[in-house]
Formats: sequence, structure tokens, C-alpha cells
Amino acid sequence: MAKAIILVIDSLGIGHAPDAAAFGDVSANTFANLAIAFHQQTGKAFKIPKLSSLGLVSACEQASDLTFPYEGVLPDKGAFGYAAEISTGKDTPSGHWEMMGVPVLFDWGYFLNRKESFSKDLIEKVNKATNFSGILGNCHASGTDIIAALGQEHINTGLPICYTSADSVFQIAAHEEHFGLDNLYTYCEQVRALLDKENLNIGRVIARPFIGEDPASFTRTGNRRDYSVLPPAKTLLDKFSAAGGHVISVGKIADIFAHQGISEKTKATGLPALIDSTIEHIHRAKDNSLIFTNLVNFDQDFGHRRDPVGYAQALEYLDTRLEDVYQAMGEEDILFITADHGCDPTWPGNDHTREYVPMIAYHHNISSVDLGERSTFADLGQTLAELFELNKMPYGTSFLADLNFKK
Repeated sequence: MAKAIILVIDSLGIGHAPDAAAFGDVSANTFANLAIAFHQQTGKAFKIPKLSSLGLVSACEQASDLTFPYEGVLPDKGAFGYAAEISTGKDTPSGHWEMMGVPVLFDWGYFLNRKESFSKDLIEKVNKATNFSGILGNCHASGTDIIAALGQEHINTGLPICYTSADSVFQIAAHEEHFGLDNLYTYCEQVRALLDKENLNIGRVIARPFIGEDPASFTRTGNRRDYSVLPPAKTLLDKFSAAGGHVISVGKIADIFAHQGISEKTKATGLPALIDSTIEHIHRAKDNSLIFTNLVNFDQDFGHRRDPVGYAQALEYLDTRLEDVYQAMGEEDILFITADHGCDPTWPGNDHTREYVPMIAYHHNISSVDLGERSTFADLGQTLAELFELNKMPYGTSFLADLNFKK
């Protein structure tokens, strides 16, 4: 067996999930709604010939009974379906862990107060643990918005900007030069240890470094770091690595899995660099490798910022790069394209949306295959377990037999 490649188009939901009502997300549809908004705002249909040929549009139409404007073709060389999530949340770790065979069947802890998110008691404990006199922020916020609003005060006072969202996260923004990147990482590690000690069950502490000298120039950098709790059980990555496989993380994958089951990691900033790094690894990775890439920009740059035009243009760019991915793949390589949750850029607020995600597979000898509705993201992990001849995962149903793939 040569290589498997997973591209996670972070937040590309394709229609509200069966349990969307419980999340207030009925009628959310990241893919369809951004296509409609792009057409309304530009007068054009966005161009996705390769993604449509893989069956992405068809999967969305099946999942949502919606049609929308696009320039593309009917499916002709990919297996396509749509998968629901069984994890309790609609966050990044839950989605990724479930696709690797370990759904999150417990409730995360959350900071629910949107304006005073962290209690006075917790802030006092944070200050004591970190030896700081206070924090800025203490609210639900978009990362770019809160940096613009508080970045100057942060530089002047030296106090970290702490905020959260509807996800189970404690986020800390700080200036790379004035505060120091190493100091930010140390602060995050101290907060991570405190949250664990307090048994708050918060999924991630996230370092959000930025640069610039005023609100107009403040820009987040690629030195983000996620401090995640461990998955509740061994994932497909753990099993594959233990069996001698080589797992290559591109982007934030290693952080999401708390660096468990990861053999090699590559950080990259921006969509072009993430795709370039993935292609480089496809070229040089040895047999029995899994290249796992998270394309975070779809979520952080366009989904959360509610920018459907930017999201559509990013999908157009990804579409143009798929041929480069195909060309790098060997005859025995297989590509999977999926997502971890939705983040509808036309939806109220700036949080994730509970949606089906695409489940797409491609190899050089595949014909169009309709995989239909999948009951869990874990079908991907089960398929990889069969592909790499590992013991079955506790969750998921393999669709390898549907792919006409000769190992």
C-alpha cells in the first residue's frame, strides 16, 4: 500500500444535519448558501469543475435537496457521499476525532456567558497561575475583531487578550514581539494546566499570536498553537503509527490530536502553502504513509468572518490546485476529501453550524460512485483501517469495497 491523503476543507458543511434543530442550525448549508450569496453579490456562478466532477455538488444536493448556481460538471471520477456527526458538539476536535474513529459522546465544558465569559474566580486563578495582574477581553468574540479592538491596549498594558466562542475553547491573543511568542506559549500551557486541574473539560486552549502596530495593521500569524486534551480513546492515527505506518500532519492536525499518533508535522500559513506542503509530502512520502491536512483558512478566514465571496473564491483556488494533487499521486495512492463541521458564512453570528460534511474519495482508476448518506464521520476511519489492514475501529462502516481500489 502506498499513500493515503486526507484533505479536510475546514468547515465545508453541505446541509443541515438531522439533529440541527438542537443546535439552532436548521437551514444552514455552508456550500449551497455561499454559492447563492456569491452569485447574488458578484453576478457570477463560481467555477468548480474538478470538485463537481468528484461529486461535491451532487453530495450537497442529496444532503439538502437544494440547487444552486455553479460552473462545473456532473460526477465522473470520484466516490461521493454525505456524512452526519454523532459527536455531541460541532467543534474542530470532535469532528476530526470522529473521522478517525473516536466520536465525542460526552459534553464539553463551555463558557456560555457571552459578555463576561470567565468567572471572577477563574480569572483570579489564571492570574495567580500565570503571574499576571489581569486579562483583557473576557467575552465571546471573533479573533480578528477582538485584536482590532484591544490590540493597542494589549501593547500598552502587556495584558493578554483572553476570549472564547460557542466552542469549548479558551483563546489567548498576544503580540509576537511586544508580548513574545514564547511567553504566549508558556501562558497557554499554564492556562491549559489550570483548566485541567479545575476539571472544566475545555477542549482547547489556543494561542493566537499577531503582529502589527495599530488596528489597521494587526494581523494574525501562522504561529497559532492549539493545546488540546487527548482523545478519549486510541484513534486510527494511533493504531496506524503503532503498526509501523507514517502519519504526516500538515497544518493544525498535530495540535488537534494533541500530537498523539503523529510521526511528522509540517506547519504552513495560508491556503497555497498548505496545499504546496501537502503536494511536497505526496511526492516524497514513503509507502504506508498517511498525509493528513487541515485547510484551516476556509473556516478562520471566511466562515467565521461570514465572507461567502471569499469562501467561494478560496474553493475556486482549491479547485485549480486539485490537478497538481492528482499529478503528484502514484497509482496506488488514494485521496479523501471531507470536512469537520459547517460554518455557514451567511448564517447569523460567527459560530460553527451543525451540518452534514462531504465524504469524497479519488484514485486514478476510480469511476463515479454514489456512497449515499453515511451515519457517522467515523466511516472514514473505518475505511482507512481496512485500507491499511488494521483491526477494525469501534465505530463506522468501511466504504473501501465501493471504491474499486486494488491494494
